[in-house]
Amino acid sequence: MAFSDIKLEQKQQALAELRSVKELFASRGWFAGTSGNLSVRVGDYTPDEFYFAITASGKDKTVHTPEDYLFVDKDGKACEATSLKPSAETLIHNEIYRLTGAGAIFHVHSVYSAVISEWFWERKAVPVDGVELIKGLNIWEEEAHIDIPIVSNFAEIPRIVPEVTERLDKRIPGIILRKHGIYAWGANAFEAKRHIESFEFLFEYVYRWEMLNGRK
Repeated sequence: MAFSDIKLEQKQQALAELRSVKELFASRGWFAGTSGNLSVRVGDYTPDEFYFAITASGKDKTVHTPEDYLFVDKDGKACEATSLKPSAETLIHNEIYRLTGAGAIFHVHSVYSAVISEWFWERKAVPVDGVELIKGLNIWEEEAHIDIPIVSNFAEIPRIVPEVTERLDKRIPGIILRKHGIYAWGANAFEAKRHIESFEFLFEYVYRWEMLNGRK
């Protein structure tokens, strides 16, 4: 499917979903500075061909403007004439879409995710045991144990992508960049939102539990 074959209303829906999620996450303080990025896929999907709307680089995500988003292809190249640049981390979105076929990917920065990613860096995963909000990730076993993968945070984004490819666990709809933030995805914007909210709850739980148990 060519980008020109995607219906206008599908593109408008993706932009409306991004606007709604951006406003909500901004109200929670998850976009400090111009950090974070959001994307929603449009049209049909194959690992070799897909398109998505993504936040433009360097924009204040606490306000809405006509220059907040653009559409890109599987290589992160703009699908339409524009002076906007996609988020610097678009290549990570490309790889997650390619590996998972997700419908939306959201990336935010929070203090809890950054701190615990450093605490558990040597393990390369954040362990969580039996917390109820694990169910928010579509994992329903009683007293489930999960390990949320952590990957390196390099200034050169292409260096991060191979680690994402290697460490992504399809059972866990998220991956953490060390001292940076969480990427979470889902079949659609609603599911991706639920996943990122569940991860953020789990990060705060792990942080508080570790502090109560003598973490220095």
